Amino acid sequence: MTNQATTETNTLVDDFIQLYQALNKDNLHLLGQVYDDSISFTDPMHQITGLASLTQYFAKLYKNVKHIQFEIKEVQQDANQAALFWQMEYCHPKLNKGELIRVDGMSQLKFDDKIYFHRDYFDLGQMLYEHLPCMGGLIRLLKDRAAK
Repeated sequence: MTNQATTETNTLVDDFIQLYQALNKDNLHLLGQVYDDSISFTDPMHQITGLASLTQYFAKLYKNVKHIQFEIKEVQQDANQAALFWQMEYCHPKLNKGELIRVDGMSQLKFDDKIYFHRDYFDLGQMLYEHLPCMGGLIRLLKDRAAK
């Protein structure tokens, strides 16, 4: 783990981790504590610019989520960027019969005083497609065939 960061940078990454471990549909206003107003956010589903747009996006994502938790597995950082490797667990009533879903991923952060760039990398199939009623079986079948 690279760690040439200042105490202020460590605090920002720590604050980011703590925020995501407590984040839910009722406290999205806290995003402004770690994100710059002009945040550039990208994940496999969307590319978003601006704190207000990011807050709206998260409001839609979190609306029906019954449980969500992030376990940070590893953090690598230097003075102005960090890579966080994580596992997300969540439950959504329309996915996987409402049962727990686990997704492995990585977040790339760039920051000065606040985070101005956040890109998430994860398998969208692991998060979503494999858990849809009709599509899930087809995706599992394709994966099985590709592995042979």
